[in-house]
Amino acid sequence: MGRVACRFKRVETRRRFRGLLEGLLAELPRKNCWTIAEHAGDRDPYGVQYLLSRAVWDADQVRDDLRGYVTEQLGAAGAVLVVDETGDLKKGTCSAGVQRQYTGTAGRIEKSQVAVFLGYATDAGHAFIDRELYLPRIWAGDTARRQAAGVPADRHFAAKPELARRMLARALDAGVQAGWATGDEVYGQGPDLRGELEQRGVGYVLAVASSHRVTLGVGTRRADQAAAALPKQAWQPLSTGTGAKGERLYRWALVGIDHQRPGCRWLPVAAGPPQPPHR
Repeated sequence: MGRVACRFKRVETRRRFRGLLEGLLAELPRKNCWTIAEHAGDRDPYGVQYLLSRAVWDADQVRDDLRGYVTEQLGAAGAVLVVDETGDLKKGTCSAGVQRQYTGTAGRIEKSQVAVFLGYATDAGHAFIDRELYLPRIWAGDTARRQAAGVPADRHFAAKPELARRMLARALDAGVQAGWATGDEVYGQGPDLRGELEQRGVGYVLAVASSHRVTLGVGTRRADQAAAALPKQAWQPLSTGTGAKGERLYRWALVGIDHQRPGCRWLPVAAGPPQPPHR
């Protein structure tokens, strides 16, 4: 709070923000404006709602303060930038960006808000350092709905890989040190995201679909076709960490791709656990 206090011109807003943070960090069974307000000793949620909807403070400046705090506390050794999304289930239709869409929170298509987050991870821990709300196309073209929800006029539709690219660019422009970046299949399909990282000299490991086409020495092939053509000796068992039943072993292989382009590019392929020997 000492770091971000200067972002709030009114002492009442600063105190309310502190109560919000303490409520979010508390072991509450459910976290919403009512429960957080009660935790702060308020009789009703109107103060918290005012803070989040109408009070004057710059959320982007607080985000920058948070980014500086996280990177200082976790250090830079072995740092990785991680892009991922999460969803908040919603019952109404007025929250900005809400629609029926897939969210990993529920594991299915539900009415939800989806946001893309940029995480910063080192051996010391991990925390998010940036966020972007995903605004679906149906919202981007509905002026009345945008105005009612307070969506800025200059905010337009952007795919999730583009939101990730913007956050990565902000972090790197701010001097965040990271050895590489990673993300799941949603972000592996974004060529502009990969191009941004390559231009900045940041390595990356981004998942792609089995149907993703890669360039080999013999031409263009699907990723699963390239994996199927590998000889048995190309695979080796490696652990992805310790699970409830011990080491989680998978078979891994590397396929060299895009040899005509500068730099070093590989398609890492994972298969199921090694088969036990027959007896």
